[in-house]
Parts: sequence; structure tokens; C-alpha cells
Amino acid sequence: MTALQFPCTLFKTQNRMDDYSAKDMRCGDLTAEQLKSNYGLVDISTRANPYTLTKVTPFTQPQSMFYGSRGEGEKISRTQCANILFDELRDLSRLFSVYGPYKHLIKRMITHMQNGNGKPFSSMHLDNALKMHIVNEKTENSTLSKIKYALNENINWKAGIYPVKDKNEFRKAILEGKLPKFDRFQDNFNGMGITVHDTWATEITIKNLQIDNNHYQAVLHYKVQDHFGLDVNDISKFRFNQFRFFRIWFVLQRYDKFNFKPFMTNMETTIEITGVRN
Repeated sequence: MTALQFPCTLFKTQNRMDDYSAKDMRCGDLTAEQLKSNYGLVDISTRANPYTLTKVTPFTQPQSMFYGSRGEGEKISRTQCANILFDELRDLSRLFSVYGPYKHLIKRMITHMQNGNGKPFSSMHLDNALKMHIVNEKTENSTLSKIKYALNENINWKAGIYPVKDKNEFRKAILEGKLPKFDRFQDNFNGMGITVHDTWATEITIKNLQIDNNHYQAVLHYKVQDHFGLDVNDISKFRFNQFRFFRIWFVLQRYDKFNFKPFMTNMETTIEITGVRN
């Protein structure tokens, strides 16, 4: 009987890592006319009009009683307009990151979009958020529960090995569970729902497995990737479109006059698990 060799990849999502062809990674591909007519993106900012490159004042806001009485607002450059929109985006982000150790992350990631030119983003805080999510998920559907189940069911205790022929049992078990995603109720307010929310790609590796008497000890490595970008499906949904935050974000990313690049958000963590023979 052949033993599984380590490190060994237990699971990979169908979505692959570093997929720059994904729909939410597009940028600078829509005209002002398309943004207005296809997605209803007319009222973007309370501070600057990205289409006319003018500052917004009470006299230039359509809902104002003073609208039109003083002509257009002060002309600004494209760079000035983008800077104003990014500042407004950071201010509006407070709606989605009210409390907790991760609430500062969204501002850092907005600034990374402004200045990072599409470079991947990682942070110890993101790695820690991933670890806390995985170890605190106590349901039977969690990936840790599913991996423990596969180990318990398939370890050959007599030989002290995990048979290579049963490697696919890990994948089958994980597919029946729920991968770590930041779509819980608390993630709407703790900064993780707005920075990550759903995830694009996940890889789970077992780095080491020791089987001794009737005990095992395994070291797992999780690598998770998300895209900090919006696609047309996002902005077409009322729950996104109703918020000025997402309207500004979409215009900064997709308007051909701005073309700010979305980026890959990378998270990883190592977790040790132990178990005993049933």
C-alpha cells in the first residue's frame, strides 16, 4: 500500500489563481455614454462630475433648488477629479467598516487601487482574518470538519499512513462543505465584506501528516485569492447601484477616461489540526 507524500494539494477551486481575464478585472473599457445609458450612472459624486470634469456645487446638483442658476462648476483636471473621487470613496467606505481590527483595510485597498497600478495586495491583517474565520467555523460544513472526516475515514491506522488511493476523498469531502468566505452578517460591518466578501480561488494543501498510535497531527495551508474589482453584473444589481460608493468605484475602474486597475487580493494561513482514531 502506497502512502500519500507531502506536501500534497488536497483541493483547488475550478476558478484559477491569477486569472486576469475575469470579468471583474476589466478596466477602462466603457465610455461616458455607455456608463450613463447602460448602467444608469448619471449621479456619481457629490463633489466632482467625472464626465464634465467640474466641481459639484449646490448650483450644479440636479436635485438642488439652485440648479442651473450659476452655470457649470469650476473646471478641474482629470487627475484632480480622480483624486476627489478617491477621497470621497474613502469617506464613504466607513458605512461598511464600522468596527473591529479590519476596519482600516478598505481605505488601504482603495489607496492601493489609486496608486498600485494593478499590483497584487496582501496584508497580515487579511491573513489573520482568514485564519480566524477557518478556526472559528465550528459547523459540520466547515473545511476543517470535512478534512478531519476524510482523515478519520481513510487513515490506515495499522500501517500508520494515509493511502494515496484515497487522496480524492479529501476533494469530495471539501466539495460537500462551505469554503471560507466573508459573507456572514458581521462581515457587512467589520470591513471584511467590503474588502473581500466572496472569494475567487482557493487552494488547500496538507504540508505534513504524522500518525502515531491512535493519534494524528496534520499541518494545513490555505491560499485564498479574491479580486478587488467590479463587473457589470455587480453594478446592475440594486444592492450595489443604490450606493454612491459602488457607483464611484465602478466609474474609476471602468470609465475609459480614468482606467484605474483592479487587483488581486492574496490571503494565506497555516493551521494545525489533531485528531484521534474513532
